[in-house]
Amino acid sequence: MEVTVGTSWSVTVRIKARQHAIVSDQPPENGGHDEGMTPPELLLASLGSCAGFYAAQYLRKHKLASEGTRVRVTADKRKDPARLDNFHMKSKRPRRSPSNTGLESRTQSIIA
Repeated sequence: MEVTVGTSWSVTVRIKARQHAIVSDQPPENGGHDEGMTPPELLLASLGSCAGFYAAQYLRKHKLASEGTRVRVTADKRKDPARLDNFHMKSKRPRRSPSNTGLESRTQSIIA
């Protein structure tokens, strides 16, 4: 597995993996052009997409509803030195209610 990262402007970064490419940038107030998510946003997106993929695989393996599975990832921004801290992940998945044939959302903590 390999990812190539290269800067094209002062804070804009182009990221390539296989035949795919994305841009990471900063908002104008941080000197960027807001052409993509910031690196910390991409980090959270990467964690969430990985957790969501494997959660959905697990649900399908156990013949549970997986369509509509959602993952929310949060972290706190810290200073001195700049970093992300206190990561949290929560997933929501559809669940068939025994008393109802419709789908209901239920929150499950993956990581507290």
